[in-house]
Amino acid sequence: MEERYGKKTWLGSKSNTLVFLIALLVIVFCIFTFIHLAYRMTDADKVAANARYTNGILNWFTLPSNLNLLLERPWTFLSYMFLHGDVFHLIGNMIWLWVFGYILQDLTGSKTIIPLFIYSGLCGALIFLLALNLVPGLNYGEQGATLVGASAGIMGIAIATTVLAPGYRFFPMINGGIPLWVITVIYVIIDLAKIAADVNAGGHVSHLGGAAFGFLFMKQFQRGRDWSAGMSKFFEWINDLANPAAKMKKTDKPKEEFYYNTTGTQPYKKVPNLTQKRIDAILDKIGEKGYQQLTEEEKQILKRAAEDENL
Repeated sequence: MEERYGKKTWLGSKSNTLVFLIALLVIVFCIFTFIHLAYRMTDADKVAANARYTNGILNWFTLPSNLNLLLERPWTFLSYMFLHGDVFHLIGNMIWLWVFGYILQDLTGSKTIIPLFIYSGLCGALIFLLALNLVPGLNYGEQGATLVGASAGIMGIAIATTVLAPGYRFFPMINGGIPLWVITVIYVIIDLAKIAADVNAGGHVSHLGGAAFGFLFMKQFQRGRDWSAGMSKFFEWINDLANPAAKMKKTDKPKEEFYYNTTGTQPYKKVPNLTQKRIDAILDKIGEKGYQQLTEEEKQILKRAAEDENL
């Protein structure tokens, strides 16, 4: 049972949006890398080839701090967060995204990951624009600066996860482990240090914007207000358009639902059948909504399944 459970929550879940998000970011990086390669292979002058790629392709998707350019390219407010400057930038972000995203998805379900990532990225973009246009020490003149990368969105996920589970520990074999909040504090201190040293200051300012949204998001989530619900419903609507058969799928237990809805009572106490299909349905529910949303009956089924070596 434990082996099947691990596979289900690793990559087998139909609703593993964390894996989908990572795959999307990697695919976008590969597409732009191949385009850059095409520019490089068609021009013997490396500098000229790189300049043509940057001006002709990349700059149309990175977020400019120059407001006049932004008015010409409003889509960059969203597109910038799906791009990365180089392979090391991508790898670093994917590691952080996996570490924090895996914990968050396990605790809250899969529906919060992508909305939180996008909203945090948008908040990071807003703070980037405000800071570079209003703070004298961050103003780069008419030339301005550009913002690229998923870091602000990932920072929002990191802070939200830390607010939800600050005591979660990594490497428990080392003196009981390292608390999640310690890693997050180090992450924030690095950003502040880079801003002070003027090393990609605009990018690190955007990280703090994403962090602020992640904090507010999780505080509201803990109070029962899910800011991701609207975007999640929009994605579900898109999915229903692409898969109309899924929307028409009938419930697994129509007889039980009809009886309980009409009488309001349960005729007898029953022990649910322990089948692999039932267990898989429960694991899918964990993937979509988190373990906390399981009913007591479903928790008991998982417990029995874990104890049943013959299943």
